[in-house]
Amino acid sequence: MSYDVAVVGAGVFGAWTAYKLRLEGASVLLIDSYGPGNSRSSSGGESRIIRLGYGPAEIYSRSAQRSMVVWQQLFDQTENLFRKTGMLWLAREHDPYCEATLATLQRLNANFETLDHDELVRRFPQLELGPVAWGILEPDAGVLLARRAVQAVAAQARSSGVEYLEAAIAPPKGNSGRLRTIHTTSGKEIVADRFVFACGPWLPKLFPDLLGELIYVTRQEVFFLGVPPGDNSFNQGVMPTWIDFNDLVYAMPNLDGRGFKIAIDAHGPRFDPDTGDRVVTASGLNAVREFLARRIPRLANAPVTETRVCQYENTSSGDLLIDRHPGFENVWVVGGGSGHGFKHGPTVGQYVADMIAGRGVAEPQFRLASKERVQQRQIY
Repeated sequence: MSYDVAVVGAGVFGAWTAYKLRLEGASVLLIDSYGPGNSRSSSGGESRIIRLGYGPAEIYSRSAQRSMVVWQQLFDQTENLFRKTGMLWLAREHDPYCEATLATLQRLNANFETLDHDELVRRFPQLELGPVAWGILEPDAGVLLARRAVQAVAAQARSSGVEYLEAAIAPPKGNSGRLRTIHTTSGKEIVADRFVFACGPWLPKLFPDLLGELIYVTRQEVFFLGVPPGDNSFNQGVMPTWIDFNDLVYAMPNLDGRGFKIAIDAHGPRFDPDTGDRVVTASGLNAVREFLARRIPRLANAPVTETRVCQYENTSSGDLLIDRHPGFENVWVVGGGSGHGFKHGPTVGQYVADMIAGRGVAEPQFRLASKERVQQRQIY
């Protein structure tokens, strides 16, 4: 059987792309090596932040604003996988990123509060602020339950007529003209008019010559800590999700009894999503505890209830990669979203569908030509 579009990768970008294409009438095959929301995928964690703040990068603020509406429409049809925790930005006295975030939120007419030091102390006594001088609170922001949300998108796609195949794809052969077929590693041939490769950390494996030095796959550690019994000060509704990019740390309150989540956002060492062991390091836990001793002393020695090793797959700047393959006129590569991209799934899916249909307007910062071989991340 031949399909209008074969989408390789059933993470948040691939699942939404397949769903959007099918809603427009295309026959679509969605393919994944391990399944939507699997433990090796970049979309497979328990939770991901959805917020509008992006410093000066207004394109992502607007994308998040549009995506929130579509996520909510999905949850209205399935189950609510959004937790409205609020999102608190912790800022230094002179903080260009948070100042730019504030200006962007004002332009978007977004719902937010600016909090001075005294107000932060009053409302969030759990935090030892140290050098934090002020903050921005997005009360309507929060957390998407990522693994379950991806599975919900994939299920909706399948119920709308998308076919699904669980199989690993071999690197495409050739590098010019049109790609007519791809093959699974077991030898099954897949024929389609167009192909979308939205397979995150597997992109450099499938296109090593093109993306081997342009997509950076790194090992990232995440920790969940047990909160004190009978103490609700670290729960949803009392403590918001928060980010301090000056310290490269983000955290979430205790959601659904999973514990207080914290991660250091600095990029780790290179990582293989297929073969890498997913056991956290003692040095990673020590770094988290040292930070907590300064910022949230009451949790500095809290028991670890759960850990996760995932991976980021970023471009040099942290911008998304959504572009046509330079060697195949009917192939699109979609990725580079780790650390911030999950929330944009609906917008990315629509963007890809529009570009395939020939009605989209290409964003220069998503183009392959904008990607560099030196990591200088600017998008968080």
